[in-house]
Amino acid sequence: MARYARGSGDGSTGRIPWGDVVLAAIASVSWAMAGMAGTAALGLHLLGADSAGALGPMTAAVVVLGAGGSVSPSGSVSAFGLDDAEAHTALAVTPLGVGLVGALLLSFFFLRSLRGVGAVVSGAELAFRAGAVAVMFVAVLGGLAWAGHDVVTIDGGALELDGVPGAGGSGGLPGGLGDPVGLLPDRLADLVRAQAQVGFTVNSPKSLAGGACWVLGVLVIALLASRRTPLPSGLAGLDRTVRPAASAVVSVLLVAVVAGCAAAAYAAVGDAHPKRIVGAALLGAPNGAWLGVPLGLFVPWDGQATGELAKVLPDPLDELLRVSADEPVTVGRLAGLDGRVWLLAVAAAVTMLYAGVLAATRAPRGELTGAGFVGRCAVRLGGVTASALALLVWLTQVSANASLSVLGLDALGAGIELHGRTGTAALLGAVWGAGAGGVGAAVAWLAGAVPSGAGPAGGDSGGSGGPGPYTPSRVYRPPHDETNPYLRPYPDPARDGIHGAPTVVGPIGPPVRPAVPPPGPGPGPGDVEGLPPPGRPPGAG
Repeated sequence: MARYARGSGDGSTGRIPWGDVVLAAIASVSWAMAGMAGTAALGLHLLGADSAGALGPMTAAVVVLGAGGSVSPSGSVSAFGLDDAEAHTALAVTPLGVGLVGALLLSFFFLRSLRGVGAVVSGAELAFRAGAVAVMFVAVLGGLAWAGHDVVTIDGGALELDGVPGAGGSGGLPGGLGDPVGLLPDRLADLVRAQAQVGFTVNSPKSLAGGACWVLGVLVIALLASRRTPLPSGLAGLDRTVRPAASAVVSVLLVAVVAGCAAAAYAAVGDAHPKRIVGAALLGAPNGAWLGVPLGLFVPWDGQATGELAKVLPDPLDELLRVSADEPVTVGRLAGLDGRVWLLAVAAAVTMLYAGVLAATRAPRGELTGAGFVGRCAVRLGGVTASALALLVWLTQVSANASLSVLGLDALGAGIELHGRTGTAALLGAVWGAGAGGVGAAVAWLAGAVPSGAGPAGGDSGGSGGPGPYTPSRVYRPPHDETNPYLRPYPDPARDGIHGAPTVVGPIGPPVRPAVPPPGPGPGPGDVEGLPPPGRPPGAG
């Protein structure tokens, strides 16, 4: 392993530790890929997809989809007693459950490797570490793209897909994405109700480009949301400006996913197919949760649903898209069909307020007054929420179309289109973030939960402002020269008459030895004044 010297300890000098860089990249990518593959394989198995084809290629394809890749299914379908029927399908949906597991593991090990660098990391070392992780991740993704192709034989009657939770609007995941199984090849059996051979293959160029963007995006978000990871000296200001708000938004989004998984587990308890609900939650719980957050914050969505694919949407979204696809999907329109939808708006508002309080408890107030601190938190959380809400809308869009053409005639058509308005999401995110940031900062200020420090060098000010490796403890009294021994002037012997230690006065000479009488008879009574005669004790008369 390479050894190097960091010089002043700020990461600005010294050679790049290539051994540490490579080992950290291997560990980060290995754990991320293992987690994504395990989640995808378990989800597919619980959904029963492995009964129609090989689990390995399907797992590779779903992992590529979860990392921003692209998969194209196609094949020949035998239906209505006719052969040579051609099925055309197009899918654009990301299994965010697989992607989220990989993002969390990749971020954890990457950030952990940076924390051993020191209080500050050089920009060159940070770039090399991130680049090594990205290159290795894309290389592994290329291997999965090569393996992610197969032909699946499907029997629609054997799969009994009519009982899949969420079909016909009877249930599914909360938040608007009932059954995310639509990304899998076996959903085609539910469309044609017949024997089918469906092939799928990974689009390697698009998948590699998407994977590179995905891994770099994950690393950037991880650095912005981590409050304890060192940054280059030029980016030290992010510790006080962006990181408190970014960490709060990421925390509440993860809480929303946990709530979605809990709702799926509750639905699986009383369902006839609990394994399929759990499998769908593993693959698509973040899809439903993160679609519900912008929808609850009044972000409009445009969409339509036709044919059998409309059955995978939960009620009342499927009914709304069937009735009118010209008007946008909003909370108000959904609440007109089911008044319980207003609870989604209440939950989204409470989530934003929680983000505001959390961001305020992580942002040092410095020398600001209460009004200044509230305004600053409002502006910062508004900017972060605008970016986060636009990203969620882009990630959770759904596009799935299938058609069965026989001799040039359209015999069956089905499709789902659901896209949020990114610009409106950014604008509403700024408004909601500013409001929640201001209210949350006021609550935290009145509760005395705002840290008083000027901000950590490495990022974490903590909720209570306690001392730590990057947050020194508060000074209890001002320093004085009289009480600080390191601030006392060195004494001048010529001026002060002291030498060495301050407790010794004057020059220090050799020790004085007592006089020793010469050998021979002792002195007489009159020889030495004050000494008694020999042989008589002192004081004798």
